[in-house]
Amino acid sequence: MSPPCHTSALLLVFLALAVAGAEQSEERSCDVVGDESSESQMERALLKKLEPLSHMRFNVTVDKGKTENYIYHFRVCREVNTSHDFGGLVQTDRQTGKTTVIGRINETQVFNGSDWIMLIYKGGDSYGRHCSGEKRRAVIMISCKRGVTASSFSIISEEREKEQECFYLFEMDSSVACPAENSHLSVGSILLITFVSLIAVYIIGGFLYQRLVVGAKGMEQIPHFAFWQDLGNLVADGCDFVCRSKPRNAPAAYRGVGDDQLGEESEERDDHLLPM
Repeated sequence: MSPPCHTSALLLVFLALAVAGAEQSEERSCDVVGDESSESQMERALLKKLEPLSHMRFNVTVDKGKTENYIYHFRVCREVNTSHDFGGLVQTDRQTGKTTVIGRINETQVFNGSDWIMLIYKGGDSYGRHCSGEKRRAVIMISCKRGVTASSFSIISEEREKEQECFYLFEMDSSVACPAENSHLSVGSILLITFVSLIAVYIIGGFLYQRLVVGAKGMEQIPHFAFWQDLGNLVADGCDFVCRSKPRNAPAAYRGVGDDQLGEESEERDDHLLPM
């Protein structure tokens, strides 16, 4: 083989290895049950909503003596590790080290309510003598808790006494399950805020215009000062409000006494009081 051909072959081999490594390094994500053409748009939207939790790992330990001593490893729409193909929730026996896949992310179902999201991993390892030997299934209830990205991951129970539809039930809290917060402002409050804002713009804008453009001073800087002055006089004439701006002639607090109101002058003199 000539040197140019040998170099080209090596480049092709390296390129193939790089592509394969990139595909392996890219983490797998949830695949809802069913063909891609028939997947629910609602389920896709919910998986997108859960995306902020995908980089987190959750573990919970169950210790019930020698019979049940397990650690459960869980990731949201990601594999727990590469040794378990598509394993999204894996059980590890602390005594023997044996691992069991409870549910796989390539068989995912998801639905929600007003303040919760239910994530289901199907296709786990088969039961032995329980549940007719069907495949295990993990059910994770994610409840709304504002201000918390994720917390309180725990196992609630394992239902394996039925003939079919057995499952492991887990729960956790997260803000991703919370509905969007609605505005608490009423229509009246919104109108009041709008009205106050318009008044503030009118006063500030008018003041700046009168001062900087017109060159007004003192009270003349108030926008439409003459109009508001006339309006104040009109209201004051009708209601005697304190907004009167014209001089007011206050009536006398008292009146003089007329002659007709005076009594007759006494004829009696006080001459006897004078010194002799």
